[in-house]
Amino acid sequence: MILAAHQPQFLPWLGYFDKMLHCDLFVLLDDVQYKKNEWQNRNRIWSREGGQWLTVPVLHEFPCEIRAVKINDTTQWKHKHVATLTQTYSHAKSFSRHWEPWKKMYDADLGTLLEVNLFTINEIRKSLEIATPMKLSSEMKVEGRSTERLVNLCKAAGADTYLAGAGGRDYMDMGLFEKAGIKVIFQQYAHPVYSQFDAGFVPSLSAVDLIWHHGADAPRIMRSKA
Repeated sequence: MILAAHQPQFLPWLGYFDKMLHCDLFVLLDDVQYKKNEWQNRNRIWSREGGQWLTVPVLHEFPCEIRAVKINDTTQWKHKHVATLTQTYSHAKSFSRHWEPWKKMYDADLGTLLEVNLFTINEIRKSLEIATPMKLSSEMKVEGRSTERLVNLCKAAGADTYLAGAGGRDYMDMGLFEKAGIKVIFQQYAHPVYSQFDAGFVPSLSAVDLIWHHGADAPRIMRSKA
């Protein structure tokens, strides 16, 4: 059994879902420390300048776990997101057919960053036809920090293999996996090139960019470089 783990991100990119596609259980690390100005509350969508940020404003006390981060609804962020997304993608061929669920998210009363991120992750994986089971790490009730925590997640799930990101070699203690008898494999992800607008291809955007441009063909395109 292959387990992969990642912090719950906002509007994740295709590489996030490629990792989900290639494991048997995808664990969302909701009880690890929230990191400001990373991918947990923001991501990029298309622009002629090479990408523009969409950011969810949050309220948090440092240090706190991701699941404790609240949405800052004193700002007009929902209105700004909807205006930016509709203006940017109104001419994308599949946008109108795939926009309705996202409009519902912005109309909903979601109070925490985790709720928002879970919505975006689930909606994207549905569009990309990925059925890998997901679980919150807080539900698994394991202890430990860094690599020790990952090893304990594998043990709790009965996984004999851990799928790490390409950068995992830089921070993981491989000896702890070896001692536990858990094999480690590393993601090798090649980003597909697909047609966007007429201003050249911008890689590594949120996966919604592929979905809104290519609709039902998005799962095939995503898997074309797997």
